[in-house]
Amino acid sequence: MDLHSANSSYSEYVPRLEARKLSLAYDCTIILERLNLAIHADRITVLVGPNGCGKSTLLRGLARLMKPNHGQVYLDGRAIAKLPTKAVAKRLGILPQSPVAPEGLTVKDLVAQGRYPHQNWFQQWSIEDEQQVERALALTEMREFTHRPIDSLSGGQRQRAWIAMTLAQNTNTLLLDEPTTFLDLAHQIEILDLLQELNYQEGRTIVMVLHDLNQACRYADDLVAIKQGHIYNQGSPEAIMTEALLADVFGINCKIMADPVAGTPMCIPIGKTTKIKSEAAQDVG
Repeated sequence: MDLHSANSSYSEYVPRLEARKLSLAYDCTIILERLNLAIHADRITVLVGPNGCGKSTLLRGLARLMKPNHGQVYLDGRAIAKLPTKAVAKRLGILPQSPVAPEGLTVKDLVAQGRYPHQNWFQQWSIEDEQQVERALALTEMREFTHRPIDSLSGGQRQRAWIAMTLAQNTNTLLLDEPTTFLDLAHQIEILDLLQELNYQEGRTIVMVLHDLNQACRYADDLVAIKQGHIYNQGSPEAIMTEALLADVFGINCKIMADPVAGTPMCIPIGKTTKIKSEAAQDVG
């Protein structure tokens, strides 16, 4: 039995992350209101929804980067607000949306920052720190850019460097806000495959925001569909990825069919041009 299966019974009872009646706001604008959500350990959970619905805000709230207006976030059953900062950082890694590195910082310097939670006055840089940095660089195929300044890289290379920093932190839970941003299709699949391997082989809990619904369905154990600051539905991709949901949450007409490779739900959008072409073909026929 692999680690993914071995932990499943435990994860059913104790959520890795849990939001209870969570409300989050920017200034006086409420983004999420009294939201309840349980993220189970040893699973990949993907947040989906239209732009501005609150996906990134929810991720920031779960990571304790935002103070709730109401409610609580719990990490392994304990109120995250009451845990020491380093204790949280050892258990929870986050890749925010469009992070910015200080000018002149090299790739290795950035990735090494992921080891900060594991250091103190009595234990500075260690062999394990070096090993975790090298492993993260290798996993993200960034070794050849080790000494390059971050600001000299392409958008996709920068994104992989930030992912490497998150991996070097070596936490059992990863929160990633659009980890495939700026990446070409080949690197998108490589990164998503890597996250899936970390989940299956090492039991990492993964929570991420994805815009590509077909990729979300292929890689997620659980989908959470968000609409206007509320959870519209959550469950397995097969259970919730329906034509009705996509029409109501995203405002698009589509057809759902089985992915010919993975067997997961695949969304085929029906735009105006597609509809016109289809009708024209039928007329000709």
